[in-house]
Amino acid sequence: MAIDYQSLAVRGVQALSPYQPGKPIEELARELGLNPAEIIKLASNENPLGPSEKALSAARQALSELCLYPDGNGFNLKQALSRRLGVGLDRITLGNGSNDVLEVITRCFADADSEVIFSQYAFAIYPLVTRAIGAKGVSVPAREWGHDLEAMAAAVTDRTRLVFVANPNNPTGTVHKADAIEAFLKKIPAEVLVVLDEAYCEYLTGNDYPDGVELLSRFPNLLVCRTFSKAWGLAGLRVGYSVSSAAIADTLNRVRQPFNVDTVALSAATAVLDDEDYLQRSREVNSAGLRQLEQAFDRMGLSYIPSAGNFIAVEVGEQAMGVYQTLLAHGVIVRPIAGYGMPRHLRVSVGLPEENERFIDALAQALTSSGLSD
Repeated sequence: MAIDYQSLAVRGVQALSPYQPGKPIEELARELGLNPAEIIKLASNENPLGPSEKALSAARQALSELCLYPDGNGFNLKQALSRRLGVGLDRITLGNGSNDVLEVITRCFADADSEVIFSQYAFAIYPLVTRAIGAKGVSVPAREWGHDLEAMAAAVTDRTRLVFVANPNNPTGTVHKADAIEAFLKKIPAEVLVVLDEAYCEYLTGNDYPDGVELLSRFPNLLVCRTFSKAWGLAGLRVGYSVSSAAIADTLNRVRQPFNVDTVALSAATAVLDDEDYLQRSREVNSAGLRQLEQAFDRMGLSYIPSAGNFIAVEVGEQAMGVYQTLLAHGVIVRPIAGYGMPRHLRVSVGLPEENERFIDALAQALTSSGLSD
């Protein structure tokens, strides 16, 4: 008798759909017979500069130690983060990308009797990990594509254990300033943990935006999550971390898998924190690229969501998937976001100037072929 093994999975897992990452260059090349060297990928919010030379050098040196397990405590990276952020080593939790840390947080503090709050149009991992552990996800309707912080605070009940806030938010790029985040945190009961996901915080400039780490001393129920995958250019090595109270970090480290960050990743992440020139170039290229894309969308008469990240969501209409497929045929990979409840939009990562221009040209052709442009 055939057995339906999926039915044997726990209930929360049965209800899940797999997370859909951006299409890899190699996959598109195989599917359409394209030259991989001629394909550009603007789908996964990666750093178009490539990795820092300091990170590359450290990674190469670490290769000779591949026969050994990595430092399970990540001492050198924690020490570098401690110096940069001004926090104790005992308040830092390392992860295999920030997704790993988000999952550990959810597993530690929520269960089938709990509620977890997140925003409509927020990062797909929040509902995914919530459902996987059997907790009840509470999706609060967005306001102008971003988090409605007042409504999220009002949604807290005696069953709420976690609230996820992405600032800036993915996939919409919306952002809240410091006063709004602080006002929100003051409304959340001390026994409810707030996870402030700052994956794109390095792209923010100016004093109006919050620094989650600076808020920790006033809000002990706060956890701040960050990543090396975006502005620091190490998406392929998967390094993320959280900063919290020492008590919360101790709890997370009881569940965190041993050796969850590998030797090469630890070495490269430690080195790149010392490369301020690389970080500044990342910001400059991103700022110029966002302007380049926005100006092109304005010329085309396309609506878009102003973004504080390294990507932008543009509305191309009901034929969004058709536009996406046409872009693929031109060797340009972007991200459809119908899975986020945004079927009329495409999310485009900021590339180098020439990559942005190639996307703009391909988009104009795609819109014309779809009958959406004059």
